[in-house]
Amino acid sequence: PEVINGRTHKATVVDLSPWVEYEFRVVASNSVGIGEPSRPSALLKTKAAVPVVAPTNISGGGGSRSELVITWEPVSEELQNGEGFGYIVMFRPLGSTTWTKAVVASVESSKYVYRNESITPLSPFEVKVGVYNNEGEGTLSSISIVYAGEDEPQMAPAGASALSVSAAAVEVSWLPIPWNRHTGRVLGYEVRGW
Repeated sequence: PEVINGRTHKATVVDLSPWVEYEFRVVASNSVGIGEPSRPSALLKTKAAVPVVAPTNISGGGGSRSELVITWEPVSEELQNGEGFGYIVMFRPLGSTTWTKAVVASVESSKYVYRNESITPLSPFEVKVGVYNNEGEGTLSSISIVYAGEDEPQMAPAGASALSVSAAAVEVSWLPIPWNRHTGRVLGYEVRGW
C-alpha cells in the first residue's frame, strides 16, 4: 500500500476478496527507518458477493445407457464469495435451442448425472456449469461438448472359427464388430469354450 501521511489516522484498504477474514497491522516510518508493527487488529470478514469464478475442466461422458454424466473441477473456498454456495448445470442436445437447468447445492460436488430413457446413446450435448451463492447467480463456464453414455453392443461377432495349434491350444478368430454411432466402440471380447 502507499505510504499514508503522518497526520492521517485512518485508511481504506481496497482490492480485498469478498467473504474472507482479514486482520491488519500498522507500521510507522520516518527518515530513520521503519518501527515495529502494531498488534494485529481483530479479525474482520469482508461482505459476501456474487461469485465470479466459474468451474473449470468441464467434461464428462461415460456412464450407462440413458445417462449424461457431467463433471467439473470444484471452485476453491476462497473464491466462493459467500454462504449458500452451489453449482448450476446447464445442458442441451447439440443443435437444440432449449437449455435444461439443474442445481447442485453441495459445495464439494464435482459431478452431475442426468438420467432420461429418451437419450440416444453417444449423443452429443452442449454443457456449461456456473456458480451461485446467497447473493445470486455468478459466472457460467464456456460451452463444452459431452457425450451421453454408450449402449451395449447389439450384435455378436461374425465368422468365428477355431484352429487347433497344439495338443493344448486352439486359436480362435472372428470378424470385429463395426463401430456404430449409437452403441459406441467395442472395448473387448469374451471367448467361451465348452
